[in-house]
Amino acid sequence: MVAVDLIASCQDSIGQIGDEIADALVYLDAGTLEAFQFIGAFPLLLELGARAVCSLESTSPLDAVAEWNSSFAHPARKIVVITSRLLSDAHRYIIRCLGNHGTVSHCTVLTAISEIGHSAYVGSPLGPDAFREYETLLIQDHEELLKKCGKLNKDKDNISYTERDFTSDGDTKWGSGVHYGPSESSPRKKDFSDDDLGQVEARGKRLSVTVCHFPMIFSPISSRTFVLPSEGIIAESYLSNHREDSLSPGLPSISTGKPFDGDEVPPGLTLTAQFLYHLANKMDLKLDIFSLGDTSRAIGKLMMDMSSLYDVGRNKSSAGLLIVDRTIDLLTPCLHGESFLDRMLSSLPRKERTSSCYAAKNPQTPSEHSQATVKRSPLDIKVPFESAFGKEETKSRTSMLSESMMAFVSGWNSAEVDSEVTWLPDYSDEAHDGKVGTLSGSFLSNYAGVRYLEALLDTGAKDGLVLIKKLLMEALQLEKLSSPSKGRQTASISELRSMVQMLCQHELSLVRNRGIIQLALAAEMALQEPQSTRWEAFTSAERILSVTSAETTQSLASEIRDFINTSTSVESHKQGNTMGSTQGLLTFQDILLLTIVGYILAGENFPTSIAGGPFSWEDERSLKDVVVDSILERPSSVKFRFLDGLEKELEAKGRSKDGDRNKDSSEPTSTTTDDFDDQWDNWDDDDDADHQKEEAYGDMQLKLEVRDRVDQLFKFFHSLSSMRLHNQALGEGLAALSRFETDSYSRKGLLYKLILAVLTRFDIPGLEYHSSAVGRLFKSGLGRFGLGQSKPNFGDQSFLIVFVVGGINTLEVS
Repeated sequence: MVAVDLIASCQDSIGQIGDEIADALVYLDAGTLEAFQFIGAFPLLLELGARAVCSLESTSPLDAVAEWNSSFAHPARKIVVITSRLLSDAHRYIIRCLGNHGTVSHCTVLTAISEIGHSAYVGSPLGPDAFREYETLLIQDHEELLKKCGKLNKDKDNISYTERDFTSDGDTKWGSGVHYGPSESSPRKKDFSDDDLGQVEARGKRLSVTVCHFPMIFSPISSRTFVLPSEGIIAESYLSNHREDSLSPGLPSISTGKPFDGDEVPPGLTLTAQFLYHLANKMDLKLDIFSLGDTSRAIGKLMMDMSSLYDVGRNKSSAGLLIVDRTIDLLTPCLHGESFLDRMLSSLPRKERTSSCYAAKNPQTPSEHSQATVKRSPLDIKVPFESAFGKEETKSRTSMLSESMMAFVSGWNSAEVDSEVTWLPDYSDEAHDGKVGTLSGSFLSNYAGVRYLEALLDTGAKDGLVLIKKLLMEALQLEKLSSPSKGRQTASISELRSMVQMLCQHELSLVRNRGIIQLALAAEMALQEPQSTRWEAFTSAERILSVTSAETTQSLASEIRDFINTSTSVESHKQGNTMGSTQGLLTFQDILLLTIVGYILAGENFPTSIAGGPFSWEDERSLKDVVVDSILERPSSVKFRFLDGLEKELEAKGRSKDGDRNKDSSEPTSTTTDDFDDQWDNWDDDDDADHQKEEAYGDMQLKLEVRDRVDQLFKFFHSLSSMRLHNQALGEGLAALSRFETDSYSRKGLLYKLILAVLTRFDIPGLEYHSSAVGRLFKSGLGRFGLGQSKPNFGDQSFLIVFVVGGINTLEVS
């Protein structure tokens, strides 16, 4: 079977644009930045001759100063923007780049969305000739900015560059916009490129713009596994409409066997089909497409509509593409397995999303589409690295950071080298608050030729620690440092920390080995408390549910009810004891996830009992009661979407409970006879009685409101448990795949059983084959003469691609 290296393919695609990268300022948006971090593309961009690699959303005139290649003797003339979003979304930032760098005469925009994708997307104002249209619009906007710059030449420091609001007819609409160019807080008020900007305008040179399609923007976790960037338009576009069979905008709808109407195809399906089609073309692959699920079938049909007879004669390798709906198997991504990489990703904090600023106002875009963007968690993690240094060394390094910042500012403000900069903040205190002492960025799937993540995909915690220790020892050998532990086949957190500290003794060693240092510190954080105990509690609870689901529905409901009651008692103890902590124990949000797992298991093991749900009326009633009681027990700490609109009432309830708790703790435990006599006259106070009645009435109203919301939540649970009943053929196929379950104790996901089934040429009910253009020709024409083309088998292909619509987790890769 042929293997394709996804990391090498991404690097080759970057090398093919080397002519554009050379001698240019390269700007990457958030999605592209996330994708390029995985493959270690920044050194490659600098090798190709990039002046600097900068963030598109945080563009600044100072970007032109950070030239890593010091051989350039002239200001920047080119800008290259690589974006994973629509051109209309990135337009405001591209205009800002041009306004910040007046010497630029050529701008190249590389977008992950094709021209057809732009024209087919609901929120895009561009037509079928999207690239040429955008080139014209960008030049027009740039020329208007130059005219505005000429009129305000006397006051260049306060130039207000505004942006174009895209409309469907391409008209220009100027508003207050955003301030671009130098800001008041910059150390030097006069931009070094202002003179050149005037020269460009005086000479009458027009901006040259080139827009091209660059489909290879994805995040390769390993050489054979990739995910879409979390802040790219493909991942953020919704995959299902607001219908009864829709679980979430970020998930495919429940498969019912009914085809999509032409007007009901969500934009995420169109963009996904475009991505897969152009990815195959980029890799010179001729696809035989198979699908499992309604959404996957719609994507396969869209890909077939894009294919043509012109693709037949080209010299392409044959490959099989299997598209699978995520909603067919929602149990696997909910489970906490033995994957050490999954454990680290779940324990580490993520950076804040930047794509919310892309919500441009477009009057032509329906509100239902603009509100249905999917907010996925960024893969850009933050790893604290204070433990890599001693306390005294950490303080010295942060003071060196402030001195380095001061030196940089003095170098930038060359006209006033001896002047004191008073606005520079002191970072020495912020380092201990976690604001500076973090290694931010994605895990590096490729760094200096080493594939770190690929080796960790199929390892558990113990094996993962041993593997990281081995990589650290190799790094110490390359740095000619002695290893503190030789010949031992086990690893501990203290050993990893000591080796990391040795690698961090020198700045060059820290930079050269930052990839493995990042992994070692992430492993330490994942295995410390409370993350370690919480993960073990999750795995234990999931095993209990898996075993209990094979018995009766009553026992399964009883286990779920016990989990909810346990979380309620834990939270009550935590609120009552402010000095103590209950680290590692599951929260109420965790218990709701376990409830989802329990309902999915009940639907798989008891499919015939589903009418109003997999459990009996009495069992489900008791589950609803404990959920309502748990919410009212901690009203100020529950933040769930199904409780939207009740925030004020729950906060008031929480303040009331906190006041009662504080009052009870401050009052004496016993009352004297005199106090009893003094309070006798207050017992019949009508005002207090009315207040108590009003408070009791309000509590009852809130409980009824929460009960209604919980009823809706359990209807969602019913949808999860009854997914196999909506499509009989698909349900039979999933039931047939149960024979490939090797061990009932350690569950295998759907992808594992699917691949095992197709490799053994097992006929899977519900698996649909999409014939190519040649196949349709044989079927309609030559098939009449007995020359018809037989249906191929997915497992017979030399190269297999499995794409899950809605995402995967690392358990399915191992």
